[in-house]
Order: sequence, then C-alpha cells, then structure tokens
Amino acid sequence: MPLTRTLARRLVNYQDSRCLGARLRRARLEPLLGMIQRLSAKGEPVRLLDIGGTEQYWRIVPESFLSEHRVEITIANPAPHKRDTGRGHFRQLKADGCNLSLCDDHSFHLVHSNSVIEHVGDWQRMRRFAAEIARVGQGYFVQTPHYWFPIEPHCMTPCFHWLPRPWQLALVQRFALGNWKQATNLDAAIATVDSARLLNTPMMAALFPDGELHYERIAGWPKSILALRQPPLS
Repeated sequence: MPLTRTLARRLVNYQDSRCLGARLRRARLEPLLGMIQRLSAKGEPVRLLDIGGTEQYWRIVPESFLSEHRVEITIANPAPHKRDTGRGHFRQLKADGCNLSLCDDHSFHLVHSNSVIEHVGDWQRMRRFAAEIARVGQGYFVQTPHYWFPIEPHCMTPCFHWLPRPWQLALVQRFALGNWKQATNLDAAIATVDSARLLNTPMMAALFPDGELHYERIAGWPKSILALRQPPLS
C-alpha cells in the first residue's frame, strides 16, 4: 500500500531529524540522559551497553554531551552494522542480546535497548533478553512499541497487529506495508509477521519486575512502554 510506505518514510525516517519519529525519540531519551548526568557526577566514565543499536542512532545525542559526561558506548549485535566504526565513543561487541556471557554481572552502569525486545523471538527468548539486561546492567532503559497503540509501527498499518493471523499473512503477501516488503510466498509472510511481537503492560511488568514502567503517548494513546531501573550512585 503506497500510503503505508509514505507514512513510514515521513514518520519513522530517523535519518531525518525533522520527522515525527526522530523528535519523539529525542524526547524519549530524556530520562536516560538524566541517568547519565547523575552517574557522571561521580567523576568516572559512564559505561553504557546498547543492545541491538547503531552508531547512527546516537547522533540524536549531541557529541558534546557524550564528551562532557565521558560516555563509553558498547554496541552489541550478532554482526556489526556496516556503517559502525567502533571509534570515538563507541566499541563493538559481537553478541546475541539473549546471551551476554562475555559480560560480567553489573559490568555496565546502564543498559539501553530501543525497539529490540519485540524482535528477539518467542516469550522464552524475551525472558532471556530481559534477564541478561538486568544482570549486566546496574541500571537500564528499555523501550518497546505498545501493543495497544492502533498503528503497527513496523508496517504502519492501522490495527494490523489486532487482526486474525490468516488476515495478516494474506495482507503481507498482497502488499508492501510500511517498512515491510511484499512477501513472495507463505513462508516469507510468516517470517515477516513473526519478526515483530508487540508487548503490553503486563508482559513488560513480568519481564522487568524491578523496573518502573513509563509511557510515551500520542493524543493520549500509549505509543510505547519504557522500563527504567535507576543505577545506584554509591
């Protein structure tokens, strides 16, 4: 559907700092930046692990802020993104977010994850992902799209995630939706639909029982859920 492709370009094109998605993302990060400022006041570099992120994502934070607060960002992915350099404030870690065995307990001041947990797979993998975040981080900032927001954020199609599964599969085989290419067969359609499993409040509360849940809203609708755990300052 051309409309959903257009919406995806205009609303969630994060390389365009003027688009709605980029502006919302900057506002969403305010609690994380506050954590960094408090940690930095201790006079030590702030060690941050970003699971599933990219260096491009961090361009929404002024370089001067990262330098002033001596933020060291380790980006963990199964394979590094092509544009990531691992230089400056950044380091690369080849790892699955569900298995961070290379990282010691509480070895990072903060763990950050933005719109990743809904892509890791079934509930058991989500459990492992959340447990690893809580284990390696003294504090954390985890964001995921909210199941009860009426527009599915990956295919930009109203109510898509609330439809019966056969209807979802039929739609992705017939149309290119948002950021999703048109599926060429049923196997590809199933892989596309299963690539994102949205979560609601009870699910996030179960995954992060020691975190505080916050909401990002648009016109009163909960667009995303954030699980936050403040790192200790002592």
